[in-house]
Amino acid sequence: MKAAHFLSVLAVLALATSIASAYDPSPLQDFCVATNDPKNALFVNGKFCKDPKLATAEDFFTSGLNIPGNTDNKVGSNVTAVNVDRIPGLNTLGISLVRIDYAPYGINPPHTHPRGTEILVVVEGTLHVGFVTSNQPDGSNKLFTKVLNKGDVFVFPIGLIHFQFNTGHTPAVAFAGLSSQNFGVITIANAVFGSTPPINADVLTKAFQVDKNVIDYLQRQF
Repeated sequence: MKAAHFLSVLAVLALATSIASAYDPSPLQDFCVATNDPKNALFVNGKFCKDPKLATAEDFFTSGLNIPGNTDNKVGSNVTAVNVDRIPGLNTLGISLVRIDYAPYGINPPHTHPRGTEILVVVEGTLHVGFVTSNQPDGSNKLFTKVLNKGDVFVFPIGLIHFQFNTGHTPAVAFAGLSSQNFGVITIANAVFGSTPPINADVLTKAFQVDKNVIDYLQRQF
């Protein structure tokens, strides 16, 4: 009798575990609109897999991360991404790598990665880094910030706004791992002030509590 009861409990637990383990897969793009017409369908949540028998070492390899990125731009930084588009073997493995170059006083401006946590290590220079929490119950957003030197490591949790700023008068370099093969990037200023079509200026004027002329000026920058 006890054995039968034990087996019944075990069966219920196994069923509960299987139900709990069933969940929607994490998206690998901003959205995926359903369609019943295969002629208009596009497979984007991940990539098709090559027959394992046809895979080669080249599918898991890339080079060139020893070459500095071009930081001659408005923000003074350059991100070189190594994701599934560059290494096909990363498909389904949930990981990517980036090299970030910073000109003196260059910045990787406030941005988010909607699909990946980031762990960053400084290999050259000094960086002022930080991230901001989501809205708290009292309406506040807490800033976590740190000055990093060569060899220091910092983590930016998935989806949270974060930044890196080169505080030195010499170039800086960092490498970062991200927990997605396609982590995505939303640069806050570009998205808010440079979207196509632009966000209605009245919306932004109200949201930022500034004069409309300020919003018009900011939108012209992007």
